[in-house]
Amino acid sequence: MEPIYRYFVQPQINTETKTVFGYELLMKQLTPDGWRLPESFSAIDPQIVADLLVATTKVLSPKVRYCSVNVNREQLMTTSIASAITKSQEQIYPTRLVVELTEDDGPQKYAVQDLIPQLKKFIDQGMELSLDDVGTGDNYFTDIQDLLPLASEVKFALQNFNQGFSDPKIQQQVHFWRAITAEYGLRLVLEGIEDHEDSVLSKRLGIRLKQGYYFSKPRLLKLPGDTFDAG
Repeated sequence: MEPIYRYFVQPQINTETKTVFGYELLMKQLTPDGWRLPESFSAIDPQIVADLLVATTKVLSPKVRYCSVNVNREQLMTTSIASAITKSQEQIYPTRLVVELTEDDGPQKYAVQDLIPQLKKFIDQGMELSLDDVGTGDNYFTDIQDLLPLASEVKFALQNFNQGFSDPKIQQQVHFWRAITAEYGLRLVLEGIEDHEDSVLSKRLGIRLKQGYYFSKPRLLKLPGDTFDAG
């Protein structure tokens, strides 16, 4: 039996206007134990990813202004996935597709300069670039500095750190990235808002675009004909 993959969606909230400004798509695999993250995104047949992305964005696009999809460097450079991203943007217009470039490693390594021509093609086709998980892994400032002029958004994920949001070092990092986004004219989305205290603290730090379990957990987005549930 072929593995079943679907996207779960999580809203991104503008707490200033109390509205949903976008949805992030998070791919999961149906297992005997329920929906789980795939062991390796790069191991999934690129055509499966491509077909699922096109089908999902068609369902979701009437609901929101921005639709974000996680793409690692290897997927970005895979022709079938790149073509699906382009097709998705065409069919969901005027909703904008936001390509979230993740730090998930694939078998082949790509330098930032290798990615720029493909990213510029996406931007020319009306898409936006989001740099995910900044401040961790391969996404420290010096690693992504050359991508910032192409980006529209960066995302700082509180869940990537062992320390809580109340830790001054984490708040210092949020201040740093807020300054960077102000300098480059980018959106800053703070991920991992888990409770009321996180939300209050983020407001005090001047953050208005947020994402996390405090607002909503990722929910299964069913496609036409689907009969399974979100368990």
